[in-house]
Amino acid sequence: MIAFWITLPIGLRMALLAVLGIVIGAFANHLIYRYAWFPRKIGPWGPAELNTPPRTPFDRIPIFGWLGLRRESSVHGRGYWIRPLLIELALAVCIPAYYWFQTQTGLLLPVAYRGAAQIAAHEPWMTQIFWAHAILITLMVAATFIDFDEQTIPDLLTIPGTLIALLLASFSLFVFLPASVGGTAPIPTLFFLPAALAPKWFGPTGWWTGFGIWTAWCFALANRRVILRRGPLKAIDYFFASLRRDPYWIHKLAMWIIGAVLIRIAFGISGSTWIGLLTALIGLGVGGGVVWAIRIVGSLAMRREALGFGDVTLMAMIGAFIGWQGAVISFFLAPIAAILIVLVYFIVTRNSEIPFGPYLCAGTLLTIFWWDRLLNGWFLGNLAILGPFMLWLFIALTGMMGVMLFVWRIFKERYLSE
Repeated sequence: MIAFWITLPIGLRMALLAVLGIVIGAFANHLIYRYAWFPRKIGPWGPAELNTPPRTPFDRIPIFGWLGLRRESSVHGRGYWIRPLLIELALAVCIPAYYWFQTQTGLLLPVAYRGAAQIAAHEPWMTQIFWAHAILITLMVAATFIDFDEQTIPDLLTIPGTLIALLLASFSLFVFLPASVGGTAPIPTLFFLPAALAPKWFGPTGWWTGFGIWTAWCFALANRRVILRRGPLKAIDYFFASLRRDPYWIHKLAMWIIGAVLIRIAFGISGSTWIGLLTALIGLGVGGGVVWAIRIVGSLAMRREALGFGDVTLMAMIGAFIGWQGAVISFFLAPIAAILIVLVYFIVTRNSEIPFGPYLCAGTLLTIFWWDRLLNGWFLGNLAILGPFMLWLFIALTGMMGVMLFVWRIFKERYLSE
Protein backbone atom coordinates (compact mmCIF):
# COMPACT_ATOMS: atom_id res chain seq x y z
CA MET A 1 0.00 0.00 0.00
CA ILE A 2 2.74 2.44 0.93
CA ALA A 3 4.76 1.44 -2.13
CA PHE A 4 1.77 2.24 -4.35
CA TRP A 5 1.21 5.55 -2.55
CA ILE A 6 4.80 6.64 -3.16
CA THR A 7 4.49 5.94 -6.88
CA LEU A 8 1.75 8.57 -7.20
CA PRO A 9 2.87 12.03 -8.43
CA ILE A 10 3.69 14.28 -5.51
CA GLY A 11 1.15 16.87 -6.65
CA LEU A 12 -1.62 14.28 -6.61
CA ARG A 13 -0.53 13.09 -3.17
CA MET A 14 -0.64 16.62 -1.81
CA ALA A 15 -4.11 17.20 -3.27
CA LEU A 16 -5.41 13.95 -1.77
CA LEU A 17 -3.89 14.85 1.58
CA ALA A 18 -5.57 18.26 1.48
CA VAL A 19 -8.89 16.46 1.10
CA LEU A 20 -7.86 14.11 3.90
CA GLY A 21 -7.05 17.13 6.06
CA ILE A 22 -10.57 18.47 5.54
CA VAL A 23 -12.00 15.07 6.53
CA ILE A 24 -9.74 14.91 9.59
CA GLY A 25 -10.84 18.41 10.56
CA ALA A 26 -14.51 17.46 10.23
CA PHE A 27 -13.92 14.31 12.28
CA ALA A 28 -12.01 16.28 14.93
CA ASN A 29 -14.91 18.72 15.17
CA HIS A 30 -17.28 15.80 15.63
CA LEU A 31 -15.11 14.48 18.47
CA ILE A 32 -14.84 17.92 20.08
CA TYR A 33 -18.58 18.41 20.36
CA ARG A 34 -19.85 14.85 20.75
CA TYR A 35 -17.12 13.25 22.92
CA ALA A 36 -16.96 16.07 25.45
CA TRP A 37 -18.19 15.60 29.00
CA PHE A 38 -21.17 17.80 28.10
CA PRO A 39 -21.90 16.95 24.44
CA ARG A 40 -23.42 19.64 22.24
CA LYS A 41 -25.42 19.21 19.05
CA ILE A 42 -23.03 21.27 16.97
CA GLY A 43 -22.10 20.13 13.50
CA PRO A 44 -23.85 18.91 10.36
CA TRP A 45 -23.65 15.14 10.87
CA GLY A 46 -25.70 14.68 14.00
CA PRO A 47 -29.21 15.61 15.12
CA ALA A 48 -29.86 19.33 15.44
CA GLU A 49 -31.35 21.12 18.41
CA LEU A 50 -35.15 21.04 18.43
CA ASN A 51 -35.49 24.80 18.03
CA THR A 52 -33.15 25.10 15.02
CA PRO A 53 -34.04 24.90 11.29
CA PRO A 54 -33.58 21.53 9.56
CA ARG A 55 -30.13 20.76 8.21
CA THR A 56 -29.59 21.09 4.46
CA PRO A 57 -27.23 19.22 2.09
CA PHE A 58 -25.12 22.40 1.89
CA ASP A 59 -24.54 22.23 5.66
CA ARG A 60 -22.70 18.94 5.21
CA ILE A 61 -20.04 20.40 2.91
CA PRO A 62 -16.87 20.77 5.02
CA ILE A 63 -15.62 24.31 5.66
CA PHE A 64 -18.32 26.04 3.57
CA GLY A 65 -21.16 24.34 5.40
CA TRP A 66 -20.33 26.30 8.54
CA LEU A 67 -21.27 29.50 6.73
CA GLY A 68 -24.82 28.19 6.43
CA LEU A 69 -24.82 26.99 10.03
CA ARG A 70 -24.37 30.57 11.18
CA ARG A 71 -28.16 30.60 11.46
CA GLU A 72 -27.81 28.54 14.68
CA SER A 73 -25.81 31.27 16.44
CA SER A 74 -28.81 32.20 18.56
CA VAL A 75 -28.66 28.71 20.09
CA HIS A 76 -24.94 27.94 20.25
CA GLY A 77 -23.54 31.43 20.69
CA ARG A 78 -22.42 34.25 18.48
CA GLY A 79 -19.58 33.24 16.16
CA TYR A 80 -19.63 29.62 17.36
CA TRP A 81 -19.14 28.47 13.75
CA ILE A 82 -15.82 30.27 13.26
CA ARG A 83 -13.64 27.87 15.26
CA PRO A 84 -14.80 24.62 13.60
CA LEU A 85 -14.49 26.26 10.18
CA LEU A 86 -10.91 27.32 10.97
CA ILE A 87 -10.03 23.85 12.31
CA GLU A 88 -11.10 22.21 9.05
CA LEU A 89 -9.35 24.85 6.96
CA ALA A 90 -6.15 24.66 9.02
CA LEU A 91 -5.93 20.87 8.77
CA ALA A 92 -6.56 21.04 5.02
CA VAL A 93 -3.31 23.03 4.84
CA CYS A 94 -1.34 21.47 7.70
CA ILE A 95 -1.80 17.77 6.88
CA PRO A 96 -0.18 17.98 3.40
CA ALA A 97 2.44 20.38 4.78
CA TYR A 98 3.23 17.91 7.55
CA TYR A 99 3.51 15.11 5.00
CA TRP A 100 5.98 17.20 2.99
CA PHE A 101 8.01 17.87 6.12
CA GLN A 102 7.99 14.20 7.16
CA THR A 103 8.79 12.54 3.84
CA GLN A 104 10.38 15.06 1.48
CA THR A 105 12.69 17.30 3.51
CA GLY A 106 14.71 14.69 5.44
CA LEU A 107 14.71 16.95 8.51
CA LEU A 108 13.74 14.04 10.75
CA LEU A 109 16.87 12.16 9.68
CA PRO A 110 20.37 12.77 11.05
CA VAL A 111 22.22 15.49 9.12
CA ALA A 112 24.49 13.01 7.32
CA TYR A 113 21.46 11.29 5.76
CA ARG A 114 19.68 14.27 4.22
CA GLY A 115 20.92 13.86 0.67
CA ALA A 116 18.37 13.28 -2.08
CA ALA A 117 19.23 9.57 -2.40
CA GLN A 118 19.01 8.95 1.37
CA ILE A 119 15.71 10.83 1.64
CA ALA A 120 14.25 8.75 -1.19
CA ALA A 121 15.50 5.53 0.43
CA HIS A 122 13.88 6.41 3.74
CA GLU A 123 10.60 7.69 2.25
CA PRO A 124 8.64 4.46 2.95
CA TRP A 125 9.67 4.61 6.61
CA MET A 126 8.84 8.31 6.90
CA THR A 127 5.48 7.63 5.25
CA GLN A 128 4.62 5.07 7.93
CA ILE A 129 5.49 7.62 10.58
CA PHE A 130 3.29 10.20 8.86
CA TRP A 131 0.20 7.97 8.86
CA ALA A 132 0.69 7.12 12.52
CA HIS A 133 1.12 10.80 13.34
CA ALA A 134 -1.99 11.73 11.35
CA ILE A 135 -3.96 9.66 13.87
CA LEU A 136 -2.09 11.26 16.77
CA ILE A 137 -2.68 14.77 15.42
CA THR A 138 -6.42 14.12 15.02
CA LEU A 139 -6.69 13.00 18.63
CA MET A 140 -4.53 15.85 19.94
CA VAL A 141 -6.62 18.46 18.09
CA ALA A 142 -9.80 17.04 19.62
CA ALA A 143 -8.23 16.77 23.09
CA THR A 144 -6.88 20.33 22.92
CA PHE A 145 -10.19 22.00 22.17
CA ILE A 146 -12.21 19.84 24.55
CA ASP A 147 -9.69 20.81 27.22
CA PHE A 148 -10.08 24.48 26.28
CA ASP A 149 -13.86 24.18 26.58
CA GLU A 150 -14.24 22.01 29.67
CA GLN A 151 -10.82 21.59 31.33
CA THR A 152 -11.18 17.84 30.81
CA ILE A 153 -9.75 15.29 28.40
CA PRO A 154 -12.15 12.36 27.95
CA ASP A 155 -10.99 8.77 28.18
CA LEU A 156 -13.09 8.16 25.06
CA LEU A 157 -10.23 9.83 23.16
CA THR A 158 -7.11 8.75 24.97
CA ILE A 159 -7.93 5.08 25.64
CA PRO A 160 -8.67 4.18 21.98
CA GLY A 161 -5.72 6.34 20.91
CA THR A 162 -3.37 4.44 23.21
CA LEU A 163 -4.67 1.09 22.00
CA ILE A 164 -4.15 2.18 18.37
CA ALA A 165 -0.57 3.19 19.18
CA LEU A 166 0.15 -0.18 20.80
CA LEU A 167 -1.34 -1.99 17.81
CA LEU A 168 0.69 0.00 15.28
CA ALA A 169 3.89 -0.56 17.25
CA SER A 170 3.23 -4.31 17.30
CA PHE A 171 3.01 -4.43 13.51
CA SER A 172 6.05 -2.32 12.71
CA LEU A 173 9.05 -0.74 14.38
CA PHE A 174 8.95 1.91 11.68
CA VAL A 175 6.17 3.92 13.26
CA PHE A 176 8.82 5.32 15.62
CA LEU A 177 10.88 8.39 14.82
CA PRO A 178 14.52 7.80 13.81
CA ALA A 179 17.61 8.02 15.98
CA SER A 180 21.29 7.73 15.12
CA VAL A 181 23.52 6.13 17.73
CA GLY A 182 27.28 6.21 17.42
CA GLY A 183 27.16 7.60 13.90
CA THR A 184 25.22 4.63 12.52
CA ALA A 185 22.45 4.83 9.97
CA PRO A 186 19.02 5.98 11.22
CA ILE A 187 17.20 3.34 13.26
CA PRO A 188 13.84 3.39 15.06
CA THR A 189 13.95 5.08 18.46
CA LEU A 190 13.27 2.07 20.65
CA PHE A 191 13.09 2.01 24.43
CA PHE A 192 16.61 0.65 24.93
CA LEU A 193 18.48 3.45 23.16
CA PRO A 194 21.32 4.30 23.46
CA ALA A 195 22.27 0.92 24.97
CA ALA A 196 22.31 -2.25 22.90
CA LEU A 197 19.32 -4.56 22.88
CA ALA A 198 20.00 -6.84 25.84
CA PRO A 199 18.75 -10.47 25.80
CA LYS A 200 16.92 -9.86 29.08
CA TRP A 201 14.17 -7.96 27.22
CA PHE A 202 13.23 -11.18 25.44
CA GLY A 203 13.00 -13.02 28.77
CA PRO A 204 11.13 -12.62 32.07
CA THR A 205 12.38 -9.04 32.56
CA GLY A 206 10.77 -7.91 29.34
CA TRP A 207 7.54 -9.81 29.96
CA TRP A 208 7.04 -8.53 33.50
CA THR A 209 7.92 -5.00 32.44
CA GLY A 210 5.31 -4.96 29.69
CA PHE A 211 2.66 -6.74 31.76
CA GLY A 212 3.32 -4.49 34.76
CA ILE A 213 2.94 -1.28 32.73
CA TRP A 214 -0.26 -2.57 31.13
CA THR A 215 -1.69 -3.53 34.53
CA ALA A 216 -0.75 -0.16 36.07
CA TRP A 217 -2.37 1.71 33.18
CA CYS A 218 -5.60 -0.28 33.41
CA PHE A 219 -5.62 0.25 37.19
CA ALA A 220 -5.09 3.98 36.68
CA LEU A 221 -8.19 4.13 34.50
CA ALA A 222 -10.34 2.66 37.27
CA ASN A 223 -11.92 4.58 40.15
CA ARG A 224 -9.00 4.58 42.60
CA ARG A 225 -10.38 6.77 45.40
CA VAL A 226 -9.42 5.38 48.83
CA ILE A 227 -11.20 6.52 52.02
CA LEU A 228 -9.06 5.91 55.12
CA ARG A 229 -11.20 7.60 57.77
CA ARG A 230 -12.56 4.28 59.12
CA GLY A 231 -9.42 2.22 58.94
CA PRO A 232 -7.59 0.17 56.30
CA LEU A 233 -10.07 -2.73 56.18
CA LYS A 234 -13.01 -0.42 55.53
CA ALA A 235 -10.88 1.45 53.01
CA ILE A 236 -10.43 -1.78 51.05
CA ASP A 237 -14.19 -2.43 51.19
CA TYR A 238 -14.95 1.10 50.00
CA PHE A 239 -12.36 0.83 47.26
CA PHE A 240 -13.82 -2.33 45.72
CA ALA A 241 -17.35 -1.00 46.21
CA SER A 242 -16.39 2.12 44.23
CA LEU A 243 -14.97 -0.09 41.49
CA ARG A 244 -18.25 -2.00 41.28
CA ARG A 245 -20.22 1.26 41.11
CA ASP A 246 -18.21 2.32 38.08
CA PRO A 247 -20.58 1.48 35.18
CA TYR A 248 -17.62 0.71 32.94
CA TRP A 249 -15.59 -1.42 35.35
CA ILE A 250 -16.47 -4.64 33.55
CA HIS A 251 -15.25 -3.16 30.25
CA LYS A 252 -11.96 -2.10 31.85
CA LEU A 253 -11.51 -5.52 33.44
CA ALA A 254 -12.16 -7.19 30.08
CA MET A 255 -9.70 -4.79 28.42
CA TRP A 256 -7.03 -5.69 30.98
CA ILE A 257 -7.55 -9.44 30.49
CA ILE A 258 -7.63 -9.28 26.67
CA GLY A 259 -4.63 -6.95 26.63
CA ALA A 260 -2.64 -9.25 28.92
CA VAL A 261 -3.37 -12.20 26.64
CA LEU A 262 -2.32 -10.24 23.54
CA ILE A 263 0.86 -9.05 25.26
CA ARG A 264 1.69 -12.65 26.08
CA ILE A 265 1.10 -13.61 22.43
CA ALA A 266 3.39 -10.80 21.23
CA PHE A 267 6.00 -11.90 23.76
CA GLY A 268 5.77 -15.42 22.35
CA ILE A 269 6.16 -14.17 18.77
CA SER A 270 9.22 -12.20 19.93
CA GLY A 271 11.34 -10.31 17.40
CA SER A 272 10.20 -6.90 16.17
CA THR A 273 6.59 -7.57 17.23
CA TRP A 274 7.58 -7.81 20.88
CA ILE A 275 10.17 -5.04 20.83
CA GLY A 276 7.76 -2.66 19.08
CA LEU A 277 4.99 -3.37 21.58
CA LEU A 278 7.34 -3.12 24.55
CA THR A 279 8.69 0.18 23.22
CA ALA A 280 5.16 1.60 23.05
CA LEU A 281 4.30 0.22 26.50
CA ILE A 282 7.38 1.80 28.05
CA GLY A 283 6.52 5.07 26.29
CA LEU A 284 3.03 4.79 27.78
CA GLY A 285 4.42 4.12 31.25
CA VAL A 286 7.03 6.88 31.26
CA GLY A 287 4.81 9.48 29.58
CA GLY A 288 1.87 8.86 31.87
CA GLY A 289 4.06 8.22 34.91
CA VAL A 290 5.90 11.54 34.68
CA VAL A 291 2.67 13.55 34.59
CA TRP A 292 1.07 11.36 37.26
CA ALA A 293 4.01 11.96 39.60
CA ILE A 294 3.85 15.72 39.00
CA ARG A 295 0.10 15.61 39.60
CA ILE A 296 0.45 13.81 42.93
CA VAL A 297 3.25 16.04 44.24
CA GLY A 298 1.59 19.25 43.03
CA SER A 299 -1.78 18.28 44.49
CA LEU A 300 -0.26 17.47 47.89
CA ALA A 301 1.69 20.73 47.95
CA MET A 302 -1.17 22.95 46.77
CA ARG A 303 -3.99 21.06 48.55
CA ARG A 304 -5.98 21.08 45.34
CA GLU A 305 -5.84 19.23 42.04
CA ALA A 306 -2.70 20.40 40.25
CA LEU A 307 -3.34 18.57 36.97
CA GLY A 308 -6.35 16.68 35.71
CA PHE A 309 -6.04 12.94 35.24
CA GLY A 310 -6.88 13.50 31.58
CA ASP A 311 -3.40 15.01 31.25
CA VAL A 312 -1.96 11.72 32.53
CA THR A 313 -3.85 9.61 29.99
CA LEU A 314 -3.05 12.12 27.21
CA MET A 315 0.68 11.92 27.91
CA ALA A 316 0.47 8.13 28.14
CA MET A 317 -1.08 8.09 24.66
CA ILE A 318 1.60 10.41 23.30
CA GLY A 319 4.34 8.27 24.84
CA ALA A 320 2.87 5.16 23.21
CA PHE A 321 3.05 6.91 19.82
CA ILE A 322 6.52 8.50 20.02
CA GLY A 323 8.35 6.51 22.72
CA TRP A 324 9.49 7.40 26.20
CA GLN A 325 12.32 9.64 25.02
CA GLY A 326 9.95 11.80 23.01
CA ALA A 327 7.43 11.87 25.85
CA VAL A 328 10.03 13.20 28.29
CA ILE A 329 11.22 15.85 25.84
CA SER A 330 7.62 16.85 25.06
CA PHE A 331 6.80 17.30 28.73
CA PHE A 332 9.72 19.62 29.33
CA LEU A 333 9.01 21.60 26.14
CA ALA A 334 5.39 22.13 27.18
CA PRO A 335 6.15 25.28 29.25
CA ILE A 336 7.88 26.82 26.23
CA ALA A 337 4.81 26.16 24.11
CA ALA A 338 2.65 27.56 26.90
CA ILE A 339 4.07 31.05 26.46
CA LEU A 340 2.58 31.50 23.00
CA ILE A 341 -0.63 29.59 23.81
CA VAL A 342 -1.37 31.68 26.91
CA LEU A 343 -0.77 34.90 24.98
CA VAL A 344 -3.06 33.97 22.07
CA TYR A 345 -5.72 32.49 24.34
CA PHE A 346 -5.75 35.58 26.55
CA ILE A 347 -6.07 37.92 23.55
CA VAL A 348 -9.02 35.92 22.20
CA THR A 349 -10.87 35.13 25.45
CA ARG A 350 -9.40 37.48 28.12
CA ASN A 351 -9.00 34.39 30.27
CA SER A 352 -5.51 33.71 31.65
CA GLU A 353 -6.31 30.27 33.11
CA ILE A 354 -6.10 27.46 30.59
CA PRO A 355 -5.59 23.72 31.06
CA PHE A 356 -2.32 21.85 30.64
CA GLY A 357 -3.40 19.51 27.83
CA PRO A 358 -2.86 22.04 25.01
CA TYR A 359 0.68 22.64 26.33
CA LEU A 360 1.45 18.93 26.16
CA CYS A 361 0.13 18.66 22.60
CA ALA A 362 2.10 21.70 21.47
CA GLY A 363 5.22 20.39 23.22
CA THR A 364 4.79 17.12 21.32
CA LEU A 365 4.68 18.93 17.98
CA LEU A 366 7.79 20.94 18.89
CA THR A 367 9.55 17.70 19.83
CA ILE A 368 8.74 16.17 16.45
CA PHE A 369 9.76 19.24 14.45
CA TRP A 370 13.12 19.50 16.25
CA TRP A 371 13.53 15.73 16.60
CA ASP A 372 17.07 15.25 15.36
CA ARG A 373 18.45 18.24 17.24
CA LEU A 374 16.67 17.35 20.47
CA LEU A 375 17.08 13.57 20.48
CA ASN A 376 20.40 12.95 18.74
CA GLY A 377 21.97 16.31 19.53
CA TRP A 378 20.98 16.63 23.18
CA PHE A 379 18.92 13.90 24.84
CA LEU A 380 20.85 10.76 23.97
CA GLY A 381 24.17 12.38 24.81
CA ASN A 382 22.97 13.41 28.25
CA LEU A 383 21.33 10.02 28.72
CA ALA A 384 24.64 8.29 28.00
CA ILE A 385 26.37 10.47 30.60
CA LEU A 386 23.72 10.42 33.33
CA GLY A 387 22.43 6.90 32.74
CA PRO A 388 20.55 5.58 35.78
CA PHE A 389 21.02 8.91 37.59
CA MET A 390 18.28 10.41 35.39
CA LEU A 391 15.63 8.70 37.51
CA TRP A 392 17.07 10.12 40.70
CA LEU A 393 17.41 13.52 39.05
CA PHE A 394 13.73 13.45 38.13
CA ILE A 395 12.78 12.44 41.69
CA ALA A 396 14.91 15.26 43.10
CA LEU A 397 13.46 17.85 40.71
CA THR A 398 9.92 16.68 41.45
CA GLY A 399 10.58 16.98 45.17
CA MET A 400 12.02 20.48 44.71
CA MET A 401 8.94 21.45 42.73
CA GLY A 402 6.72 20.16 45.53
CA VAL A 403 8.65 22.19 48.12
CA MET A 404 8.41 25.37 46.01
CA LEU A 405 4.66 24.90 45.49
CA PHE A 406 4.20 24.26 49.20
CA VAL A 407 6.12 27.45 50.10
CA TRP A 408 4.14 29.42 47.53
CA ARG A 409 0.85 28.13 48.96
CA ILE A 410 1.85 29.12 52.51
CA PHE A 411 3.00 32.56 51.32
CA LYS A 412 -0.23 33.05 49.36
CA GLU A 413 -2.42 32.02 52.29
CA ARG A 414 -0.61 34.27 54.77
CA TYR A 415 0.14 37.38 52.76
CA LEU A 416 -2.03 37.43 49.63
CA SER A 417 -5.38 36.18 50.94
CA GLU A 418 -7.89 38.59 52.37
